[in-house]
Amino acid sequence: MSKKTIIWIAVLGVLAIAVIWGVGRYNAIVTAEENVNTAWSQVESQCQRRADLIPNLVETVKGYAAHESETLEAVVAARAKATQATIDMSDFSREDFEKYQSAQGELNSALGRLMMITENYPDLKANQQFLDLQAQLEGTENRISTERMKFNETAKAYNTLIRKFPDNILASVF
Repeated sequence: MSKKTIIWIAVLGVLAIAVIWGVGRYNAIVTAEENVNTAWSQVESQCQRRADLIPNLVETVKGYAAHESETLEAVVAARAKATQATIDMSDFSREDFEKYQSAQGELNSALGRLMMITENYPDLKANQQFLDLQAQLEGTENRISTERMKFNETAKAYNTLIRKFPDNILASVF
């Protein structure tokens, strides 16, 4: 074999290793991004579960606390606002995220006021349907919290990956 052939083989070998490494790193970035999208979907799913429970909870409370209509209307309005606020992860913006968080915060506040009303109605507090709905809502709040923590951890891992050298170069290219 000539010296030229050996150099070409070495160059092709280095090039092949670089391509394989680049493909591997690119796939790692894509996988991390998909993990972030999946984690966010879980947050949205749990928020939707909470929104789906609210009409039943409101109807149960209405029967006992008919004159508390202002609070009940606030819960319904906050639920509507929270279900309309969505985030498209492919076109993520800080503003959309803040609107989403604000809508969820308003819903939490309205639900808190609704739960405070129940203290004034001993019969409502003893109603099995209300107790079941309240337990489901508490469980859902815990799930939302858990999914948010998972999302934050996943987003942190993704952001760290795409900001480290040399992956940041690859991430900016793709």
